[in-house]
Amino acid sequence: METVPNKVIVRQKPSWSQMFRGETITLTCEVQGGEGVQWEYQWRTPQSLRSWRIRAETGQTITASISGEYSCKSRSTDDLYSSTNWSEALRLSVSDKPKAQLSRSGETLTCSVNPSSSGWRYYFYRGEKNDELLTVKNTEFISNEKIRVSRGGVYRCTGRRESGYYMEITGTTTTVSVGDRVTLICSVEKSTGWKYEWFRGTSYLSEYRINGGENGEIRVSQGGIYRCRGFRGEPAIYSDTSDEVNIYITFPNKVIVTQKPSWSQMFRGETITLTCEVQGGEGVQWEYQWRTPQSQRYRTNRKDWTITASISGEYSCKSRSTYDSYSSTNWSEALKLSVSDLHPSASLSVSPDRVQHFTSDSVSLTCEGNSAEWRVGSFLLPDLLSFCSDWGTMNGSTCHVQKIQSSNAVFWCESGSAFSNAVNITGHDDDLILLSPVHPVTEGHSVTLGCKWRTENLRSKVFFYQNYTLIQSESRVEMIIPAVSKSHEGFYKCQSSGKESPQSWLAILSSIINLSQVFFKHFCCYNCISF
Repeated sequence: METVPNKVIVRQKPSWSQMFRGETITLTCEVQGGEGVQWEYQWRTPQSLRSWRIRAETGQTITASISGEYSCKSRSTDDLYSSTNWSEALRLSVSDKPKAQLSRSGETLTCSVNPSSSGWRYYFYRGEKNDELLTVKNTEFISNEKIRVSRGGVYRCTGRRESGYYMEITGTTTTVSVGDRVTLICSVEKSTGWKYEWFRGTSYLSEYRINGGENGEIRVSQGGIYRCRGFRGEPAIYSDTSDEVNIYITFPNKVIVTQKPSWSQMFRGETITLTCEVQGGEGVQWEYQWRTPQSQRYRTNRKDWTITASISGEYSCKSRSTYDSYSSTNWSEALKLSVSDLHPSASLSVSPDRVQHFTSDSVSLTCEGNSAEWRVGSFLLPDLLSFCSDWGTMNGSTCHVQKIQSSNAVFWCESGSAFSNAVNITGHDDDLILLSPVHPVTEGHSVTLGCKWRTENLRSKVFFYQNYTLIQSESRVEMIIPAVSKSHEGFYKCQSSGKESPQSWLAILSSIINLSQVFFKHFCCYNCISF
């Protein structure tokens, strides 16, 4: 038989490097330079050598079952005595069905697969029997694999790949209240005569060694990570250890956020102290977590938090005992803080005019107002006060920064009794940043948001999100809002080529500010924090 010189290549779709038993995959036998010829194809697999067959398309759809090498060759239907050489083998890796794993950090639940692989879309459920599918309408989705929850209960997750292949539902996390007891049941399927033992964290719970019975049932009221296993016979044989179940305890103490001074209207630049009060929590060492319009953060052992007002929004807190990381109070009712602009005697402009910068970027901060001598100040969050001479070069009214720091900082101009409004600037080591203005945008005005790579131009589709919700998916690298309103206020981020930018807050100012009396104060507060 003669050999045709055409080169043959095997391609796969989807192109995942890891396949799982039961998934379908299409292998394509591609004859380079073979257009216009009617070919028939022969496949060589780890199991067999298939006979020649004519196909209208070159695709060979198989169900993944065995790892190994797949190759093909072809011959013209007009000349059965000539064929191509065998293609280079495509190595297909097939493993057992993966498991989903659900982990928790604070209010964030993360779903992942073990072993790790790509292409999964995750789904979250709440409830033990009639599972409630969680959607963007009833849950805060941080990303495809992460959600933020505020309700107690049993949560599960599962995943699906493009081929319609599902993972097992696994990984449960439970929240109960103090004084309640939750029942945990350990069982070995399809066999009898087992005894059971339990573990919390790395500790063996000798008091819960269950002797006999179909189910090893215990009732617990202490938070922690619980596992169990069965054993029987003499000498004993042991079953595999179960999946982990996380039990979280909710303290009944009510938590309240108070403010001082208690003005209903704050102005940017004023300081305010927020206090997280745990009613009936005397004698307990607490640590506090704050939820702000911009972020969540822990403030260990400090219930008083002094900030520089900059953004309107809701502020709430919760607390947990420093001796038990698996217990916490519920979130307090939110305190609504209303922050407005004054008309300051000075202003600060930033070039380039954006909140986010790469750490390799140079930035210019320029002061404008009725003064010949200015200095530019900064609070490096949470509480480090410094000036341009510490991290830049002051030239006239402009502070030049050669490389922005990898941090979140607040900047302002001052000269004598004149102060500008403060602006946030963040430095990032990420590959992608969001382009958004440093100053708030007035209602009715237009704003342009952009997306920027560190080293190259964007070439693929760009996705823009507001408060974790997709709002634009186009090939353009910009999103234009012709006339903003208060509904446009929120967190924004962009995504492209599998990379995601950090998020930034876009503040919207009312077009009319009616103030009968304005009182403005400014002083240096070395323990203050500005958002």
